[in-house]
Amino acid sequence: QVQLVESGGGLVQAGGSLRLSCAASGRTFSIYGMGWFRQAPGKEREFVAAISWSGGSTDYADSVKGRFTISRDNAKKTVYLQMNSLKPEDTAVYYCAQGRPFTNPARVAGTYDYWGQGTQVTVSS
Repeated sequence: QVQLVESGGGLVQAGGSLRLSCAASGRTFSIYGMGWFRQAPGKEREFVAAISWSGGSTDYADSVKGRFTISRDNAKKTVYLQMNSLKPEDTAVYYCAQGRPFTNPARVAGTYDYWGQGTQVTVSS
């Protein structure tokens, strides 16, 4: 049984930074692509960032490119999302997700098999 547990969310002022972590358990972590998505109140879940199984490829939504960085530590079975220069519009619940084995970064939520419970990020103006 795969479990994904996010942490690191919180309240931050605009321009600040947060680092989200997602710890995985239940199956071999290093062969699966990973992604981060977010959902703001009243909006659909949207893609934020993704990383390939090897960590060699990454992809970002245009809205976060240059501000957010996704990375992974396969030894710790953890994927990270470093968020800098945060804006009020980044306020959302952030979810990590585990995708298919040996895949490149994926933007489509339907290609991910397992999801975490989410962590709230609130950016005040």
